[in-house]
Amino acid sequence: MTASREELRLLLIDGAIKFAQQAMTGMENKNPELTYSGFSQCRDIVLELLNSIKPEYAPEIAKSVQDLYTYMYGELVKASINKDKAILAEVISLLEYERETWVLTMNRVIEDREHAPSSTGTPGTVQAQEKPSSISFQA
Repeated sequence: MTASREELRLLLIDGAIKFAQQAMTGMENKNPELTYSGFSQCRDIVLELLNSIKPEYAPEIAKSVQDLYTYMYGELVKASINKDKAILAEVISLLEYERETWVLTMNRVIEDREHAPSSTGTPGTVQAQEKPSSISFQA
């Protein structure tokens, strides 16, 4: 309940990775229930990540991220249907890279907030009249 939007998005990415790895484990152990559950949960999270992108502030970046999540979703469907470990491994790799990128973005946002000027002079204080940051995602 106290997590920021950025932290919630990171939790979603972590969940997608966890469930993709669960699907891989299910395929490796010939456990169809675990495989199905992992794929299903991962697809749901990737779809949520895709639908939560807000292009108002940075349309070019939003489009690129939307394209990435659309690609991952399609690959998850393909991997699920064909029980293809190589495709799933690629999606896991993309999700892990997305996580690293998001952590860097979060750190940049935090740094920008700390150095943003405020009327009180207190670092990290965001005033209502300040412009929004250039990247906006909602989780």
